[in-house]
Amino acid sequence: MLIDPCELSPSYVRSIAPYQPGKPISELAREMGLDEAGIVKLASNENPRGIGPRTRAAIEAAIGAVARYPDGNGFELKRALSARYGVDASSIVLGNGSNDVLELVALAFLGPGRAAVLSEHAFAVYPLATQARGARAIVVPAKNYGHDLETMAKAIDDETYVAWIANPNNPTGTLARPDEIEAFLRRVPERVIAVLDEAYNEYLTPELRADSAKWIRRHPNLVITRTFSKAYGLAGLRVGFALAHASVADVMNRVRQPFNVNSVALAAARAALDDMEFVARSYAENLQGLKQLEEGARRLGLDFIPSHGNFLTLRVGKAAEIYKRLLRRSVIVRPVGGYGLPEHLRVTVGTPQENDKFLAALAASLKE
Repeated sequence: MLIDPCELSPSYVRSIAPYQPGKPISELAREMGLDEAGIVKLASNENPRGIGPRTRAAIEAAIGAVARYPDGNGFELKRALSARYGVDASSIVLGNGSNDVLELVALAFLGPGRAAVLSEHAFAVYPLATQARGARAIVVPAKNYGHDLETMAKAIDDETYVAWIANPNNPTGTLARPDEIEAFLRRVPERVIAVLDEAYNEYLTPELRADSAKWIRRHPNLVITRTFSKAYGLAGLRVGFALAHASVADVMNRVRQPFNVNSVALAAARAALDDMEFVARSYAENLQGLKQLEEGARRLGLDFIPSHGNFLTLRVGKAAEIYKRLLRRSVIVRPVGGYGLPEHLRVTVGTPQENDKFLAALAASLKE
């Protein structure tokens, strides 16, 4: 009898439903015979401004060295991050996007017989990374679409080794206040790694931002993750990082792949980190774009989840069908049925023109 090679994989791996990224523009053009130039992609929470001039110059300068391996320790980027966040370089872990860093947490601290606690509607990578390690996911019902931190703390059991928190959360855009996060950290046992995913932190208004890096001194089990994929505009180059106690960072670096961040990405991230004018403009334009989408949703009589990110999640009813109608109108958004939100669509804040095209296409799709 022939053996199916698939059956040689652990059952918890075979049962994984792969992560579904936003549909690429080129794919939609091929499928529907559309002109790529006319397609608007608002599905992946990318920065519609692209990249800043400093970053572009750094990329161009780095291309000449791509025949050589990158700095596996990312010395220059770590030094800059160390100065920015007031932590030692030994407390920094670099990743191929923050997704990679999240996977490193799971690889280092989860396994069969262990568990991780997370919220309903939380970022899809958390349950995927947990399941891929043979660990058990403890999913806590959401509270007003966001994390119920008090119930999450109560849900921690003797097998729990990781707690996942997205703040702001994707795809709901909800936010837990700094005092709520700190209260949660005080309740979490020291043996539980508390992951605070702050991928959208740069889009928060100043009064809602916290110097979360300082919390690591009081809570050595805290891991903070950030990304250059959003406000910095480097989604295509994949650069993320974690801030953690040096001993936690050391364990994560032991399971990290060598050269997991390429040389062009390292150079681009280093330059982008200093281009705060670009980030400030991205923040300001995002606020205006978010307001534009909210006002458009109100005109259409649609409910939405108030967002602290660079996206808005709207309740449109038959979301799967509306999504298809939008595709036919050259607009790509993100259905979020897989997050337990079958009536919602998530739309990234684009340029004013892109937002207008989406709202017009949505109005037509709702009437169809």
